[in-house]
Amino acid sequence: MLQDQERLVRGLLEVHRGRLVKSIGDGLLLEFPDALDAVTCAIDLQRHIEERNARELPPELRVRIGVHLGDVEESGADILGDSVNVASRIEPLAEAGGICLTSPVYDQVQNKVHFRVDRLGPQTLKGVREPIVVYRVISSPSSDGGPPAASPALRLAVLPLTNMSPDPNDEYFADGLTEEIISTVSKVPELSVISRTSVMHYKSQPKPIVEIGHELGAGTILEGSVRKAGQRVRVAVQLIDAERDRHLWAENYDRGVDDIFAIQSEIAEQVARALKVHLLDSDKGILEKAPTDVTEAYLLYMKGVFHQQRMSRGELETAIGFFEEAVRKDPRYGRAYAAIGLAYVFLGLWEMLPSAEAFAKAQVAAKQALDVDPSLAEAHIALFFTVYHRGGGFNEARLHLEEANTLNPSLPEAHVHMGNIYSILERPDAAVIEAQRAIELDPLSASTIQLAASAFLYAGHPELAILPAQRAVEINPRGTWAHCTLGLSYTQLGRLEEGVEELRKAIEISGRGSPAELSDLVYTLSRAGRDDEARKVIAELLENHAKRGTGAAAIAYSYASVGDADRAFEWLEKGFREGSGYAGVFMLDLGFKTLSSDPRFETYRSRVGLPARR
Repeated sequence: MLQDQERLVRGLLEVHRGRLVKSIGDGLLLEFPDALDAVTCAIDLQRHIEERNARELPPELRVRIGVHLGDVEESGADILGDSVNVASRIEPLAEAGGICLTSPVYDQVQNKVHFRVDRLGPQTLKGVREPIVVYRVISSPSSDGGPPAASPALRLAVLPLTNMSPDPNDEYFADGLTEEIISTVSKVPELSVISRTSVMHYKSQPKPIVEIGHELGAGTILEGSVRKAGQRVRVAVQLIDAERDRHLWAENYDRGVDDIFAIQSEIAEQVARALKVHLLDSDKGILEKAPTDVTEAYLLYMKGVFHQQRMSRGELETAIGFFEEAVRKDPRYGRAYAAIGLAYVFLGLWEMLPSAEAFAKAQVAAKQALDVDPSLAEAHIALFFTVYHRGGGFNEARLHLEEANTLNPSLPEAHVHMGNIYSILERPDAAVIEAQRAIELDPLSASTIQLAASAFLYAGHPELAILPAQRAVEINPRGTWAHCTLGLSYTQLGRLEEGVEELRKAIEISGRGSPAELSDLVYTLSRAGRDDEARKVIAELLENHAKRGTGAAAIAYSYASVGDADRAFEWLEKGFREGSGYAGVFMLDLGFKTLSSDPRFETYRSRVGLPARR
């Protein structure tokens, strides 16, 4: 249990800029640069401990946290002084699983975090001359007034709205409104909202509410229907306690289409009220802010969302057409610009268009989105991709991802890619926490789960990658990335023949095998001592590059895997000159570990914008 506690703490310290000063028995002394970092870390830690307890067999881990702000004296790696004493004295005042703050901390964070507090009043503390005013964090109400760290009720799933419209072509409106409600409710502080990709499974496979709640790990479900007839719309929704299958709140909205934004914000506020989440005036302002006041532009945007969700090249290009028409109707429609950016990102990532062309268009659209509305997390996600997959853009990419996480903590893609960022920064505990968070937010998405499995693998935890990679294969047996991650995880655990088998499955599924899949196979064959076979695959990669001009970085990875450092650096250089989209993230691939002691390695890292190794 102590190991679990320290592992969770170390991962969150990376995220919240803290440091572990020392362990004292079963206690830990932590230091942060400011009060907000300390409090958000404390809240996150209690949430992660609660989730750990839900996943594992007893005994449960329960901790109390005290947070104080004040001067300290440095003594080597230790810190001393009255401030440390105060923090240690208020910690026992917290309930098990709770957090206590002193008034200096409360004064610093009261307008910056969205959690209620109870004022316990002045407390006389041992070894402290004057009474100290103490507050207790209440993350959600409980029967005894204590502060549970995280309530399952605050994990919310919005099920696909049933289309009741007389015109079946209005299906786009039901799907689009589902996504818009998810987006709006995600802005409610304290709520953790399940991603659209997971809830859409239930559109074609309806199940009992209790079962859905269990599968998604959601304590509360929002379900309903929508009927659109001309310029009138009727939305019926109900909020359900998933564990007890009982209604918490229900409402019908019969309005004009141009009133749809008001319906969305009212639903979000009613959900907050039903779950006893306190909304500040600033929160209500965010919920009530309409993304456009041009109804026609909104309907075009909804049609674009409908097509974008299908993810083929033709559907993405159709979606872009609708989004572009939406911004012609309303040039201030930031969400539509952000959607254009993400659509081009998908086209570039999967090489449906040349990456350089697609990412350039994505970057233009995403910057237009932020010019109109700086609060759009999706625009930062698009910009993250456009700079992450090119040399020299690492720091800029990381900043975009951090901003997306701040603006919308319920975006699984922001968390899963942050996991890879932490792996590159050699912060494995933080990488694991971000990957786990992504799975919690999107538990039925093969794409998110396989990305999380990959993050576990590259954080140096192949044993954690096995189950999510297998789950991703189960959801989508033709997902080659999941097979590759599973194969590499087996390889790292010494299960070499199983590793080769999974990688060959990936290549068989994709036809001839992509450069990334073939280079992963080279790595595993080399680890298995099958160098002749590995060299044959390298010859195939060289032939592919000669014909198509792609895969230079994969060839470098392959040569590194078989220990040919000179050729590995030669092909890394070639990939950089050719503008390979892989140039900025090569550090994640396992084969490059063989080059880590070569001085050329650090030089190349610096050239592509990666930070110096710690």
